[in-house]
Amino acid sequence: MVTARHEHSREGNVVLEGRPSVAEGPHALSVVYGGGGVFGIAYGAGVAHGLAQAGIDVASARALGTSAGSWVASAVALGLGYEHFAAMDSPSVPTRRAVLAERAREAFGNARHHLVSVSAVSLRSRRRHILDGGAYDLADLVAASSAVPGLFPPHRIDGRLYVDGGMWSATSVDAAADARQVIVVAPLAGPVMGPLGRTAGMLLARELQTWRDRHPGKSITMIRPNHVIGRMAGRNPLGLFDADRARGVYPLAVAQGIEWGELLRQEPAA
Repeated sequence: MVTARHEHSREGNVVLEGRPSVAEGPHALSVVYGGGGVFGIAYGAGVAHGLAQAGIDVASARALGTSAGSWVASAVALGLGYEHFAAMDSPSVPTRRAVLAERAREAFGNARHHLVSVSAVSLRSRRRHILDGGAYDLADLVAASSAVPGLFPPHRIDGRLYVDGGMWSATSVDAAADARQVIVVAPLAGPVMGPLGRTAGMLLARELQTWRDRHPGKSITMIRPNHVIGRMAGRNPLGLFDADRARGVYPLAVAQGIEWGELLRQEPAA
């Protein structure tokens, strides 16, 4: 549990915890990792590692993670491979145990990283907070951002209880660090769980268009599961927590990441 107080500020719909402002000037690349249970971790990590193999420097990019994406953002920044998580069994849900905090501490220890931010929702105010990985332990941020209401208990940071950032947005694209190029990895968009994935894809497409309207001359790309990977998620949302299924997703996501990375490298700079 974190007890130290840090400055916070508000930027529109974003409450920033741990740093005073997102206005740092544009970076070369910013990556947004969305939620999706252990399926989302496998997919996000696979795409990230595939992009890296294709020459996209995701490890040095500003990263914003939501729910499962917070695990991916933290792992990429720390240079951890998917094998670091593949052996972990998915916890039984629902549970009242602080199992997410325990698993996150096992995975990340007391590490912090200035390139990582995560989204979580304050249980009391119901507002989204963007929490800075340079100010708080990544293990705490991951536990807060992944605390799906009804499945896992809220996680406390700086005296506040937080739940899954996906309760506000699956990706929180609007809170991504300003960059000339933004890549959004969206495990739950597209051909995933039928109407749920189609709806998520439509909502995310609107968020991306809003981002484009506000950032003329800059590039944003959404990467989502193809049909083969989408079918592996199944139709039952609890299938997103099937560790065996997730392990099969990872190599397919790596291949997709390589394909996207090669396409992105061919694009002219914005």
